[in-house]
Formats: sequence, structure tokens, C-alpha cells
Amino acid sequence: MASTYLSKTFGQAGNRRTFTISYWIKMGQVSTGADQAIMGAAQDGSNSDDLYIHTGRLNFSGYYGSTQYQVRTTAKYVDTFGWYHHVIRFDTTQSTASDRVRLYVNGELITNLANNTYPSQNFQTTYFNTARLHTIGSFAIGSLPNTPFNGSMSHFHFCDGYSYGADSFGSTDATTGEWKINTSPNVQYGTNGFFILKNGNSVTDQSGQGNNWTVAGGTLTKTE
Repeated sequence: MASTYLSKTFGQAGNRRTFTISYWIKMGQVSTGADQAIMGAAQDGSNSDDLYIHTGRLNFSGYYGSTQYQVRTTAKYVDTFGWYHHVIRFDTTQSTASDRVRLYVNGELITNLANNTYPSQNFQTTYFNTARLHTIGSFAIGSLPNTPFNGSMSHFHFCDGYSYGADSFGSTDATTGEWKINTSPNVQYGTNGFFILKNGNSVTDQSGQGNNWTVAGGTLTKTE
């Protein structure tokens, strides 16, 4: 996506305790320095909820003057030829801390983590899933695009108020053993939920919720 990014300001806050993000990405490059933004919402550079790639590691964190939560994989996903499927399962109603933020890569729950600062029980995000600017492909701070994502994205889901594992969005091929996409998952989307980039470059919401996004910078092209 390089300098291309998407934007959306929700009309109201959704469920800030429970939600699921699922998408497929193909890395254009893996930076050894700068982060690559996937999705986020912020007040400024010191107050934000951000999903991003950090030197090949998948990271979801909230920083409100200090770290409120941060979960980051130890493994680096640096293949620039294949697609990765990521699922972020956020549910702070869970009594077990490690169940409050769960990261899945290609169908597997990642338990080997470089950072595992979990939010407190019933914690609510301050910026993410609220009525403020959200971005995909760039951090929602400063002069956009900020730490842009370099690569391709497809089948981007956000389920507001619902907690789903990776098997809701994909399955293992019985013949090849490869993780494959579920093109029409049986999931609920909730108030701010959406499904965009389905089999192309459309940012029109396919979930039925009418939460369309906008190409706010650059040109979003379809890549087969």
C-alpha cells in the first residue's frame, strides 16, 4: 500500500472490551527499523491504540502516556512472497490475563511472545473503536501517511463486540495442509463492524453494516 491509506471516523463508540480483527497481508518489504502500520486510532504520538508490524513481529498495543497493554510476537514473519493471515482477538472480560489479547498467525495461536503486558480485566480501549479517526495502512497521528504499510491487504474484517478465533476466518486444507481463506465467514459484525477489501480494492463495507471506508491518500489498486 506504501503511501496509500484508508480512513474512517465511526459515528459512535462501539464495544471497547470485546472485538476481533482479521485480515490477510502480503509484505512488500520487511523493514529492520521503521514500523509498518496496519490499523489504529490515536490522540497524538503518546496516546494511541495501534496494530502494526514491528521489524517483522506482529504487535497490538495501547499507550496512554504509558503502556496499558502490549502483545508482540517473538517470531518475525519476513516472507515477502506468501500471504499471512492475522487475527487479533481482544476480550478483556476474560478472567485469565493471557486470554484478553490473543494473536493468531496462519491459524495458530501464538504463545511465544516478546511482550506480554495484558490489559486489566474489563479494561476499555481509550481510542480504538471510538468516535474518532481510525486508519488502515498508516498510524492515525501527525502528518499522514505515518509509518505506512508496504504491501497488500485482503479480506479485512472487524467484528465489534464479538470474540472469534482464527478458525472462524480460515481452515486447514486437508490435502496440502496449508491454511486457506474462508471467503464468507459466519460471523457477526456489530455496530462498527465491517468487511472490506473482499476480492479486490473495494472499501465498501460487505458486512451489511454500512461502515464504508475512504481511500484518504494514494491510490488503492487491485493486485492478483
